[in-house]
Amino acid sequence: MSLRACGLIHTGAEQELPERLEYIYGELQKILTDYAPDQVAMEQNFFLKRAITMANTVQTRGVIILACQQAKKPITFYPPKRVKLMICGTGTADKKQVQRMVQLTLNLNKAPSPDDTADAVAIGICHLKTAPLNSKINVKAAFFAKLKAAQEAQLKKRVKK
Repeated sequence: MSLRACGLIHTGAEQELPERLEYIYGELQKILTDYAPDQVAMEQNFFLKRAITMANTVQTRGVIILACQQAKKPITFYPPKRVKLMICGTGTADKKQVQRMVQLTLNLNKAPSPDDTADAVAIGICHLKTAPLNSKINVKAAFFAKLKAAQEAQLKKRVKK
């Protein structure tokens, strides 16, 4: 496992929300084009203390989801506690612990900074570790759903006779 790139899309506090969203959307399109990921992983929504911050966060997430959807990149969402559990061994790890474990996991000279960047890298690591198993579970569930539907269709045919 290695880290190709990480960073933060930063917008200025003086920018109006529509300008910020447009900038984020454009930057994300560049990232999707330049790095061509097969998949995308995101933190699940969480509740924030301030309504305005929460509204802006939700709108920003919407722009990110739209850009990924338009690029045909499947998105997997992870709750923060699961990411912390996967990276640090406890769902209650603090930001510094997450940064340090990301650094150790990827054998980096220094921890990714700021905290949000380390969190994003941690979500990526979590996804790399869990996606193969989740994929197998989804394939198995789809197979059983088709099998059940076929069995039900066969029973309906028998009943009609």
